[in-house]
Amino acid sequence: QMAADPALRQRMQAIEEFTRNAIQNGRMLANGTIEIPVVVNVLWKTQVQNVSDAQIATQIEVLNKDFSATNSDYNQTPSIFQSVASGDIPVRFVLYSVVRKKTKKSSWQLNDAMKKSQQGGIDPTNPTTMMNMWVCNLAGGYLGYAQFPGGDPATDGVVIDDNAFGTIGSAQAPFNLGRTATHEVGHWLNLRHIWGDATCGNDFVGDTPLHNTYNFGCPTYPHYSTCSGTPVEMTMNYMDYTDDACMFMFTAGQENRMMAVFAPGGPRNSFAQP
Repeated sequence: QMAADPALRQRMQAIEEFTRNAIQNGRMLANGTIEIPVVVNVLWKTQVQNVSDAQIATQIEVLNKDFSATNSDYNQTPSIFQSVASGDIPVRFVLYSVVRKKTKKSSWQLNDAMKKSQQGGIDPTNPTTMMNMWVCNLAGGYLGYAQFPGGDPATDGVVIDDNAFGTIGSAQAPFNLGRTATHEVGHWLNLRHIWGDATCGNDFVGDTPLHNTYNFGCPTYPHYSTCSGTPVEMTMNYMDYTDDACMFMFTAGQENRMMAVFAPGGPRNSFAQP
């Protein structure tokens, strides 16, 4: 996206500066709960890929439980992380509509074609006031991807592979608990990967430990980093790459970062308007 849109890097840097200032100056949106209308765009070739309304409902339910910390596995948070674990993040997701389209394409690349009707996909619905999700068969074994704040509204939203969406139907273990969407919505709300996409990288959050890199599967706790201070890695954070059953928490710092996007002047403030 940065290659296609040279100004994107500058916009994202400006959003970083805004986010930092909003958190430091307490200009967070703290009054009430923000309801995010969700449009689910389903692209299907086989009948099993045409995810049911019931399967979609399970995904919305998972998002709301994970963001409100009412998920049943939240209590597995290790004691050393309980003081920084986020509580109820005041964001709720409400299904607005489902758009379905049969396609002849067997799989979709990570090039946003599924978001464009001229390329066989589905154009987003009102992307400045609704979060669009595309459910389709992604090529290359990818589970999903998301667009960060600051990108083109015409491609804004998250994409989830049909085998990693919701908890029933086409969802397949070990990605059948709806956590791919929780992870990708985290990106949509400006969270970076917990390892900062670099060895011992920076995720711009102060209360997450330094990770060597991503973790797969279900690491045995405690899993130590070799980064400075050799901290225990927060492998159960939604912004790692662990299996659905082994991720179950955000941190308070991540919550602050997500909520900053809704602040007046923030990149997703349009979602906070009455």
